[in-house]
Amino acid sequence: MITGEIKNRIDSIWDSFWTGGITNSITILEQMTYLFFMKMLDDSQSAKEANANIMGVPLKDPVFKRGNWKNPDTERDVPYESLRWHVFKNKDAETMFITVSRDVFTFIKTLGEGKESAYSRFMESSTFLIPNARTLSKIVDGIDGLDMNNRDTMGDVYEYILGKMAASGTNGQFRTPRHIIRMMVEMMEPKLDDTICDPAMGSAGFIVEAAKFVQEHNKKALLKKENLEHYRNKMFHGFDTDQTMLRIGAMNLMLHGADNPDIAYRDSLSTDNTDENEYSLCLANPPFAGSLDYEAVNKTVLAITKTKKTELLFLALFVRMLQVGGRCASIVPDGVLFGNSTGHKSIRKELIEHQRLLAVISMPSGVFQPYSGVSTAIVVFTKTNAGGTDKVWFYDMKADGYTLDQKRSECKENDIPDIIARWKNLAAEENRTRKDQSFFVSVEEIIANDYDLSINKYKEVEKVKVEYESPKTVFKRIQKLQDEINAAMSEFKEKYL
Repeated sequence: MITGEIKNRIDSIWDSFWTGGITNSITILEQMTYLFFMKMLDDSQSAKEANANIMGVPLKDPVFKRGNWKNPDTERDVPYESLRWHVFKNKDAETMFITVSRDVFTFIKTLGEGKESAYSRFMESSTFLIPNARTLSKIVDGIDGLDMNNRDTMGDVYEYILGKMAASGTNGQFRTPRHIIRMMVEMMEPKLDDTICDPAMGSAGFIVEAAKFVQEHNKKALLKKENLEHYRNKMFHGFDTDQTMLRIGAMNLMLHGADNPDIAYRDSLSTDNTDENEYSLCLANPPFAGSLDYEAVNKTVLAITKTKKTELLFLALFVRMLQVGGRCASIVPDGVLFGNSTGHKSIRKELIEHQRLLAVISMPSGVFQPYSGVSTAIVVFTKTNAGGTDKVWFYDMKADGYTLDQKRSECKENDIPDIIARWKNLAAEENRTRKDQSFFVSVEEIIANDYDLSINKYKEVEKVKVEYESPKTVFKRIQKLQDEINAAMSEFKEKYL
């Protein structure tokens, strides 16, 4: 958890952007990541230089070398030393602004290779938008107090900033609520040998939460070189079609210790994505609203379900991308569960008859407020390519710890701990009835209902007989009240009129 002092520092930095005329929250976050990266490069090299001096060995592969760097935009020779955070932060405001906007920003855009490439390879289309020296000086002063080498703290800092971005009401669609992501990750329990993918990653919330889970549950194992190598370089994969979100997501992962994840610019549904039988775990909240031309979609995805709807195509994509035995937890709009088009039915049939559908968790419509009131659910399945669905676990989530209105304030009502506890002890669910909040439904019954996966199709509502008073009794009570009103009116009339 970050301290109040650090929160105040971030709030102050945020306010400095606003004062400087930058009010779009995603632009603020993007510009902040550029400066974070500048400081991270310098802090990292400073720590390595200190270790090298202690060991009496030369520094290996420094980012800031000795001598000069040629700026490709200006053809000027610029001393590497002047590009370092601890040097330019001490310059006067105007000098620092020129150095950062003209030289340092160009330098980080041209890195593109080596350990930092997960972030820097998406810098090509970036633009430095901080408008003046005074604003930059205030922002640099604010960021200077942050320790970029402390990944635990910086990971929390970044999540706090993402929360501010969502709370501002702009670009909130990129951020699935953190507690929903955490619930899904805890249900799937990522292992150290997993290869994890989110093909619609946005700010990389699912991948980051999976990374945190693996860290927390494998502290000793991550001390081994081969495990740490897998964690940093091979475990996490994410794709998006927005360069800005790729930068934001890559920074998010770097700050959580995944230094070189496989983050790529890719339309996951197109022919550009050839991944097949590749991953052991998919976690995602793919885009719902959308319809694509058949020509734009990979034919292997269409072979699973021929549809133009993105929410159905992504489920087919998960089936294709997963290894046999791989697991998937994905958020879907409610329509996926009961839609009666050929595409809707075919993807449900695929999950039920050819894969192993495990669970459907219906969520209340306010979960994505204030951005959307759409009703959603979480679908969990394992890829088998040989069926295996015997029964499906349904849970009717009514509360997630926050009010379901536009404000989304914290409240006591929260089904998430119960969902996780019951998921981890499904044997105890066998005796639950259709009147309970969670229960099993046999695959035979689901097939008989045309593969309908909406919980209301199976939930039994207990009706309580209500006894009402007789009309004669109600009329007498109304008559008595009317007589009292008439008497009061007569008294008022005699006294005052």
